[in-house]
Amino acid sequence: MSGTVFFVVLCAAALHASWNALVKGGADKAAAMVAVVIGQGLAGAALLPFAPPLDPACWPYLLAGLGLHLGYQLFLIQSYRFGDLTQVYPIARGVSPLLVALGSVVVLGAEFTGLEVAAMAMISIGIASISLVRRADGVFQAKAAGLALITGMFIASYSLVDGQGARIGGTALGFFGVLAALDAVVFGLCAHLIRPGMLGRALALKKHLFLGGGASFTAYVLVVWAFTQAPIALVTALRETSIIFALVIGVTVLRERLDLAKVLATALTLTGALLLRLSRL
Repeated sequence: MSGTVFFVVLCAAALHASWNALVKGGADKAAAMVAVVIGQGLAGAALLPFAPPLDPACWPYLLAGLGLHLGYQLFLIQSYRFGDLTQVYPIARGVSPLLVALGSVVVLGAEFTGLEVAAMAMISIGIASISLVRRADGVFQAKAAGLALITGMFIASYSLVDGQGARIGGTALGFFGVLAALDAVVFGLCAHLIRPGMLGRALALKKHLFLGGGASFTAYVLVVWAFTQAPIALVTALRETSIIFALVIGVTVLRERLDLAKVLATALTLTGALLLRLSRL
């Protein structure tokens, strides 16, 4: 992983944390999520004319990615029905790097050094351990944790599919631009059918639609580009350091409490990220 790719993925992680904080700060989180997905699709459609043409061989990956992104979004919203963001988000994001690494070895035949494996494990454990921080009422929602694990499986799956699809398609912008536009149409329709009135409320959230959607699109298109430049598993692990940026935003902007457990979990995640960079020097 070159220094350029490392920096780009960190920027993507910061953007990812920013739009998640925007969703978290909204009164209607489900509508906010729908608004971000639709805004992401609008950004993709607007930028498609500037992207190189896609190789038609990538279309099976596009369709598979569409299904996996949809599954991720639906399970994420369902997870938040039963659990807090501080429990659901770290579990979902923490488990995905290890699953991607396993999938890369089994499916893509990738090979990793011992230091790289240690770095990915540290990032995953550091992120996931944040979810174990004791809540004010001392309750850990087992159902939400199970749904979050399934969400993490979807994240790992679409990461592998999108990475391969963008490589075959020959353009990260073109691949994710098409995927984001299709996802916005399908997810918006699902939201309307599942909860009538949801689409209208989402479209009224202009900040989430344009600012959140734009940040979400930019964050992931940078990640998809990185997938074409470095091993998918390493990029995925580094991307999930977004939880660090989320904690910083939570403490400084949302005025959330920062305790010793979160500091230790963050330190472990940061150490993993540094090891990941050092492993490729």
